[in-house]
Amino acid sequence: MPIVYKEDVIPTAEQVITLYNNAGLPRPTGDAERIKKMYAHSNLVITAWDGATLVGVSRCITDWCWSCYLADLAVQPGYQKEGIGKKLIELTREKAGEQTMVLLLSVPEAMTYYPKVGFTKEERAFASYRKI
Repeated sequence: MPIVYKEDVIPTAEQVITLYNNAGLPRPTGDAERIKKMYAHSNLVITAWDGATLVGVSRCITDWCWSCYLADLAVQPGYQKEGIGKKLIELTREKAGEQTMVLLLSVPEAMTYYPKVGFTKEERAFASYRKI
C-alpha cells in the first residue's frame, strides 16, 4: 500500500505518542494533554499514513510569509530511509510558500540528516530553554 500524505488530518495524541516514542524523538510523551496542546497550537501539520497507521509527521508553526518553524519531524523506524521524511519536508516547504524560510532545531542524532535534504547548518541561533 502506498504512503498517503495528508494536510487535513490531525492525529490523535496516542498516535503521536506512539510515533515519537518509536522514533526516539524526545518529547513529553508521558503527558497526552501536552501533546494535544502542541498540535492544537500548530498551524501546519502534514502526516504520512500507511493505511490507518501514522508513519510520519511534520508539525510546524508559521506566519506563512517569513518563517516556518519545523517543530517536529518524525518517521517510524521501519519506514525510515524510504524518502518519507524528505517528502514531508518538501510538502512543508511547498505549503509554507517560497517567501518563507523553514528553520528547525535538530536532535543530535539527526545533525547529519538535514544537510542531505537541503538544510544549511547555522551558527547564529540562540535558545532560551523551557523549565520543564
